[in-house]
Amino acid sequence: MNAIPIDPAAISQYLERHESKDLLRFLTCGSVDDGKSTLIGRLLYDAKLLFEDQLAGLRRDSRKHGTTGDDIDFALLVDGLEAEREQGITIDVAYRFFSTHRRKFIVADTPGHEQYTPNMATGASNAELAVILIDARKGVLKQTHRHTFIASLLGIKHLVAAINKIDLVDYSQKAFDRIGADYQTFAADLGFKTLLSIPMSARFGDNVAERSARLAWYEGPTLIEHLETVDVVRDETAGPFRLPVQWVNRPNLNFRGYSGTIARGVVNVGDPVVVAQSGCTSRVKSIITYDGQHEWAAAGEAITLVLEHEIDVSRGDIVCAAASRPEVSDQFSAHVIWMSDDELIPGRTYYLKIGSRTVGASVMEIKHKVDVNTFQKLAAKTLHLNEIGAVNLSTREPIAFEPYSSNRVMGGFIMIDRLSNQTVGAGMIVFALRRASNIHWQAVEINKSIRSRLKGQKPVILWFTGLSGAGKSTIANLVEKRLVSMGRHTYLLDGDNVRHDLNRDLGFTDADRVENLRRASEVGKLMVDAGLIVLASFISPFRAERKMARELFAAGEYVEIFVDTPLHVAEKRDPKGLYKRARLGRLKNFTGIDSPYEEPELPEIVLAAGVSASEELAEQVINYLAHHGYIDR
Repeated sequence: MNAIPIDPAAISQYLERHESKDLLRFLTCGSVDDGKSTLIGRLLYDAKLLFEDQLAGLRRDSRKHGTTGDDIDFALLVDGLEAEREQGITIDVAYRFFSTHRRKFIVADTPGHEQYTPNMATGASNAELAVILIDARKGVLKQTHRHTFIASLLGIKHLVAAINKIDLVDYSQKAFDRIGADYQTFAADLGFKTLLSIPMSARFGDNVAERSARLAWYEGPTLIEHLETVDVVRDETAGPFRLPVQWVNRPNLNFRGYSGTIARGVVNVGDPVVVAQSGCTSRVKSIITYDGQHEWAAAGEAITLVLEHEIDVSRGDIVCAAASRPEVSDQFSAHVIWMSDDELIPGRTYYLKIGSRTVGASVMEIKHKVDVNTFQKLAAKTLHLNEIGAVNLSTREPIAFEPYSSNRVMGGFIMIDRLSNQTVGAGMIVFALRRASNIHWQAVEINKSIRSRLKGQKPVILWFTGLSGAGKSTIANLVEKRLVSMGRHTYLLDGDNVRHDLNRDLGFTDADRVENLRRASEVGKLMVDAGLIVLASFISPFRAERKMARELFAAGEYVEIFVDTPLHVAEKRDPKGLYKRARLGRLKNFTGIDSPYEEPELPEIVLAAGVSASEELAEQVINYLAHHGYIDR
């Protein structure tokens, strides 16, 4: 057999042509079983990116797991998880690369099931075009609406309505026209630059890469023709320079660099730059990448920036063009897609991750949620799984940002549960609230240290938590009496008492309980700042809110006291008759009966209130305070 000669020049030319091709990132989405994975498998097959052994394996898997009879089940190329193959659904986001002679593509196959909507949002976050699959038999469904609306929120400007399985309605133009008109009407006001409807059969390849004689009535482009030619403008180098710092690179005493991926703009050696949050300025001394030093770098490149001066720059800071600093704020208007089975509760503190910065944050107000079918704005106190809302958001410290519509990196964020570290939401900043820039800290000369020295005591909040009837208020009252008899300055915040005035507008839903504790915590913080020993007696059933309260105070200023009384003992006491009413169904959301109590995991003090007398338990608290230097005997 004669060897085929290899032409190095031809290979180099081919590689050069391939590298110079434009890259389009798109995703497939839509309702469950509309053929998303099948479409991607067909694209890979038609692009001739499958080897013979892959085809053989695919035919074998099709006989075992397939749903297309004797035909190849192209969905199995993408659905790689065993659970996906067994159920015939997509669960995780799967990314695939393919190319044609005109363009390169990265496609994300996202799940259609409602419970996996968060995975769809993940796939859409980096896409420039969305292919919405619609089953020609079923038409436009609720999940079609939801995915389309999420795509618009995430800044996708180009949309294809792939009306799939047209073979199952006998290639009917009437069915196509009806569904296409319905969808065009629904999506018309969502701000898409291009919206094209294409009839196709992903299973048989009709109008995917090749035109179909069975769809001769359709005069538009095939899917591949449209993907190759759609004009996706993404000049991220046009805006001002932005570098979110991911790592301070300091391998030795002679080198300090700031590493990250440029989110926007271009930077040159010698350019003046500023740290957005602090306002510290310098100039670019050098730009280093994996292949050495460069005179300039642009958006999308991973670089290490070396500055002429040693200024304070940390992970999460934004290094930017000196002449164009981004806004810095701690209050925002944003859209949030909620991704957790546990509802979003205003006032509850979450971690917010934006770029490489992570800060504490809470939703102050849910302005409305959106009905994805009608776009109607509905009143809401909480958000549940897959719901989308417009909210006002507050962060614990100011952050540099840009609206998501102009900068995805600096305007997009995720929300993380502080106890489980699970991602529970994704959001897009719309604008900073004006009041955030109008309010400033007033400098005062008399501070907490002076006030506490004047009182001769160490300020602290003693946070008593436990079931209703556990004995919290009784013990707290005894502790306060002992402290006052010793000449200490105190104040008792009792859960029932604050609901008569400060929190009289709150009920007992989870959201209202969170707000009740947020307000009480802030009042307690002011009192500790006044130099007082504060006793706070609240059921405070949720660990997240107790953690939120703790984080308001400096180290050593918060002492958690778990009044550990078994439910049957507290219910037997029932001094206010509340347990009896709850058991009869006359009192809803009662802690321990139909609302949970999450016991503290690492409290400073545990009081066995079901065993010892209240006076003995109060003395234990006094002993703790004396032993840890809060009071002198």
